[in-house]
Amino acid sequence: MLRTTAFLAAFVAPMAAQAQDLPTNPYLPLAMAGEAANAALEACAAEGHSVSVAIVARDGNTKVLLKADNSGPHTASSATGKAFTSAGLGRDTAGLAEFISGNPQNNGLRDMDERLVIQAGGLPIRIGGSLVGGIGVGGAPSGAIDADCARAGLNAIGAE
Repeated sequence: MLRTTAFLAAFVAPMAAQAQDLPTNPYLPLAMAGEAANAALEACAAEGHSVSVAIVARDGNTKVLLKADNSGPHTASSATGKAFTSAGLGRDTAGLAEFISGNPQNNGLRDMDERLVIQAGGLPIRIGGSLVGGIGVGGAPSGAIDADCARAGLNAIGAE
């Protein structure tokens, strides 16, 4: 019995130590999400644009939504949809729009989920190579400007 117990202890102990060393699922901390959203909002404000900025977690749930004074009534849902799309599909929304328009057989992607917004201004958030969420900006005069503001948000937190 003592030999069996000693064998099991010697066999199981290294496995327990290895299990503790396994990485946990990466996630986007709320503080970082807030910092990215503020930076994106400020980048657009510096250019004179009143926008909304949304940050969603990898699961698509909204972590942060900022709506600038004088931003249009549609901007919050636009920003949230762009962030959701980028997090869910792991792609920038401008690139996704181009992919769909260049491949008509993929038009069904637009109808896959009513929360998807496939217009420029959404970027995936990757930290350490892992997809942890999405950022979306809506309300600037063009999707390219929305995307530039979203990029400023990612840069502020060192996201890829």
